Amino acid sequence: MSETVQQLLRERVEDDSTAVLHGDRSWTWREHLAEASAEAAALVATIDPERPAHIGALLENGPEMLRAMAGAGLGGYVLCGINTTRRGDSLGADVRRANCQVLLTDQAHLPLLEGLDLGGARVVDVESEAWATEVAASGELVPHREAGAMDTFMMIFTSGTSGDPKAVQVPHIMVVFAGADLVGRFSLTSQDVCYLAMPLFHSNAVAAGWAVAVTSGAAMVPATFSASRFLTDVRRHGVTYMNYVGKPLAYVLATPASDDDADNTLRAAFGNEASDHDIDEFARRFGCRVVDAFGSTELAIIIQREDGTPRGSIGKGAADVAIYDSTTVTECAVATFDEHGALANADQAVGELVNTQGRGYFSGYYNDPVADDERMRHGMFWSGDLAYRDADGWIYLAGRTADWMRVDGENLAAGPIERILQRLPGLSRVAVYAVPDARVGDQVMAAIVLEDGADLTPAQLEGFLAAQPDLSPKAWPRYVRLNSDLPATATNKVLKRALVAEGISAADGTLWTREERGQRYS
Repeated sequence: MSETVQQLLRERVEDDSTAVLHGDRSWTWREHLAEASAEAAALVATIDPERPAHIGALLENGPEMLRAMAGAGLGGYVLCGINTTRRGDSLGADVRRANCQVLLTDQAHLPLLEGLDLGGARVVDVESEAWATEVAASGELVPHREAGAMDTFMMIFTSGTSGDPKAVQVPHIMVVFAGADLVGRFSLTSQDVCYLAMPLFHSNAVAAGWAVAVTSGAAMVPATFSASRFLTDVRRHGVTYMNYVGKPLAYVLATPASDDDADNTLRAAFGNEASDHDIDEFARRFGCRVVDAFGSTELAIIIQREDGTPRGSIGKGAADVAIYDSTTVTECAVATFDEHGALANADQAVGELVNTQGRGYFSGYYNDPVADDERMRHGMFWSGDLAYRDADGWIYLAGRTADWMRVDGENLAAGPIERILQRLPGLSRVAVYAVPDARVGDQVMAAIVLEDGADLTPAQLEGFLAAQPDLSPKAWPRYVRLNSDLPATATNKVLKRALVAEGISAADGTLWTREERGQRYS
């Protein structure tokens, strides 16, 4: 079995099945990898051997980004995925943090780089005639190195939902492992077509999308995610498999339904962070299988859904996965529930997901020893994700460590409240977070986006909340904002720190406030 992306790609260099479908064009694997090899040869020729062999890619999902990824695999250098939504000094800081020698970009993104300190990185416009000439003259590829299983294939920045993005060193073996697992799980072959609409500078798209195609020999359809164009793309290209992260299923489900939505080629969707409602409804509406799993860029903690997973749970963890109290560095108590199903011992049961044996596949953050030390404490990997586990071993997410709230002397976690609010008819997306109480502690605030055409009144919300037997009275949101959209990362995750920064306001939406000691909203 191959242990590196380099080995996997070499198995495809004479493959004449379809590799890339984009617009009206298509490439076979032989053609696609020939182009990638030529570009890699040109890049290897420019690499300073005294510096890290890091090549940045500031590119949207398209043939150019796929070529850059394959080139890095074949060429044995590190591709650094640069987030296309970053701007100004933050964008420059990412390029410098990754120590990029070269930054591949295009005409659309060149203006973003004007005046930025890129640490001396050479900027290459991959659409230019000058670059095409340089690639054509590069000759046969002699790889920078023969990659090893734990060598870094890509440097991928975390989403930055709870702080500044950090550069995760993603090893070859992690990509190989993820691809093989998903190909086996969904019985994918070279006859399949993978829809790659999540940003290819992010781990979900690499491990759950691109790696699947490289491993199986399936065709790739690179695209920028659009809820309104989703079904058209699936039908046009005969898509059979897709990956997602964050809220794409909710965005698609918010579009008007048609009687023939299930008349399509899609067989399977795999991803992270969809709600139970969205998983079930997407599978029903589009006639496909949807599997949602827990995942992080670091891939140090493995949790798998299996048959019988209760609603709301993300599955069961591997033997080295535990939930620890970060203060006492002891394992948390098993969760107990009251007669209504509400978590009864949050203070004792909610803790941080850890890998008790160490790093797992996590190779560390590049050029960031402080962040490394924060993750690796007491010989364990601390994920930053809050969770609790029931007596049968099922794990439930409770949010990030920043999602703890102290309300009237009681600790609450955002995750369970969000899961209850997701039952609200007509809801598309929701985020629960803490805002400061005027006296002491926190108050619960919820940001809501409704489906197109849905309506909600204060009285309807009051009735819904009162009918939820597992919702603690202290967990009723004191403030509710209704918006047409919410701030989000490039990977479709709600950017809670932006909501927290806006405080008790609805920005361009509507704000409801619950009376201090009652249940009425106005």
